[in-house]
Amino acid sequence: MLMALKNDELDCWHLDAYRRRVLTPLLAGIGLGFSLIIAIGAQNLFVLRQGLRREHVFVVAAICAASDALLIALGVSGIGLVLQAVPWLVDVVRWAGALFLVTYGLLAARRAWRPSGTVLAADDAGSREAGSPGDSPAASAPVATRTRLVPVVLTCLALTWLNPHVYLDTVFLLGTVANTHGDARWVFAAGAMCASVMWFFGLAFGARYLGRWLSTPRAWRILDAVIAVVMIALGVSLVLPH
Repeated sequence: MLMALKNDELDCWHLDAYRRRVLTPLLAGIGLGFSLIIAIGAQNLFVLRQGLRREHVFVVAAICAASDALLIALGVSGIGLVLQAVPWLVDVVRWAGALFLVTYGLLAARRAWRPSGTVLAADDAGSREAGSPGDSPAASAPVATRTRLVPVVLTCLALTWLNPHVYLDTVFLLGTVANTHGDARWVFAAGAMCASVMWFFGLAFGARYLGRWLSTPRAWRILDAVIAVVMIALGVSLVLPH
């Protein structure tokens, strides 16, 4: 009987230790990771647009998730303290990011003002583009060339690494919170990385279900207009005094 009580106490101790060292920091990392990443921003809008166009979806999601994982690892390893000692580096990234975001926003504004007339075909195959409704079968063939992989990859990397908020949120903030968990900080980091993977792949591959609402040129003009406003606003906000 005494042995059974001791075994029960030992099991409870192991369960409590597991909860304290693994489950709690893991869930905390997932929660904070989602809270920082689920927001209307340049990166998320780009992932959404690529998902809607169904172009290089896996590559884009993988780049965003891998970049987030690397930034989280840098923050947990203490690189954030080094960056704090070199403030001019953050300023360089801030101005470069602002220039890139405004340029990308202007390109989106141009697409909204002068659309190509191509839309996403809302069908189960979902991998082709078609002309405006009412076109003849010959005219409904793809009229827009598929975006090449290299420009998409470079744009995705720029939207990720030229965004100062990434360093402030992911490296500084998340790294600081992770280190409050002591020896379990890497479990916390793993949770935040899992949140990034779930979010980016969910956003990229789930975007295709919005195709029915974006099956007209007008809908794509509205989407590009929203992207233009958000991108330019974010770019301007980066260089305004805080």
